[in-house]
Amino acid sequence: MGPVVIKLGSSIVADDTGQPRAQVLQHVCEQAAALHRAGRDVAIVTSGAIARGMGVMEFSDRPRAIDELQAASAVGQGKLYAVYDELLRGHGIASGQVLLTFHDISGERSHYLNARQTLRKLLEWRVVPVVNENDTTATDEITFGDNDFLAAQVAILIEAELLILLTSTDGLYTADPRLDDDAQLVPFVEDFAVLEQLDIRQTTTTLGSGGMRSKVVAAEMATAAGIPAVVANGRAHGAIAAAVAGEPIGTRFAPQATRYSSFKLWLKYAKPARGTVRVDAGAARALREGGTSLLPVGIAAVEGDFDAGDAVEVEHEGGSVGKGIASCSAADLRGVMGLKSVEARALLPHESEKAIHRDYFVLA
Repeated sequence: MGPVVIKLGSSIVADDTGQPRAQVLQHVCEQAAALHRAGRDVAIVTSGAIARGMGVMEFSDRPRAIDELQAASAVGQGKLYAVYDELLRGHGIASGQVLLTFHDISGERSHYLNARQTLRKLLEWRVVPVVNENDTTATDEITFGDNDFLAAQVAILIEAELLILLTSTDGLYTADPRLDDDAQLVPFVEDFAVLEQLDIRQTTTTLGSGGMRSKVVAAEMATAAGIPAVVANGRAHGAIAAAVAGEPIGTRFAPQATRYSSFKLWLKYAKPARGTVRVDAGAARALREGGTSLLPVGIAAVEGDFDAGDAVEVEHEGGSVGKGIASCSAADLRGVMGLKSVEARALLPHESEKAIHRDYFVLA
């Protein structure tokens, strides 16, 4: 039995005043403890540090300025973790606080591997990691999907068997049920392309920064690694147990047929692109259909200022082909774009003849 990752959004963790939802958190920890006693490894990914800080400071609205968000998180984070720690200790289970920044999972590959090593060691010790973004030093990630992205990354890092995204609705609907009386619950998703026809919005709440769209993206990330995901109502009794048992609750996302390695999932979803490489039709076709490396001869334009080792978007006629790790800098690529390999090698004898190696490229 593989690990289970349970993610709680801000609306599940705290009420509209920023106070913890004691009964909800107690029930979540009871279910996590039951899984733990049954031999399952469990990791909890929680939002709510900013919300908790807002409650302590008696703010009525979520701050907008980065420094205010960071300060609110600093006030709330310790108090939030203390709730989980006390509840889990009540079941005889040790927990460990893990604070990650976006850089930890999107910067140097070594940071990503270090995060994985720490999480796996905690599970080996039978400790429940309670994971949150380190909002006190974070910037962009404070508004990134209310930790849905982080939860998917944690699931991938520890090779989870299931990702459960707990929210304040019963699952994914065909439209926003608050705005459309005809909205229907989508019980099962096998093909993410079908979801393009639905009205899935990135709405936010007073306390949170996520929405259903970020949960769908998180589910897509997890299922691309072969990890099923469930979006369910965290206030519903027994939601976690039902999801683990495979019972019909919320929206279940099936593992995708095409699987990516951990490295390529990191590249596709976590590594930020520093520039764009535009390719001709032949190169786009070779990348999409042949699984080849990108050679300088197929490059039509280079945009941005990036170094060797940075990620770049690869595009053709305005459409994304994929993302890859550049073998050389933007300046060097501009000097050899359009040239055959032998000509490029003469100009850059110490660089790879491949602009992007196929092992470091992932399709869009």
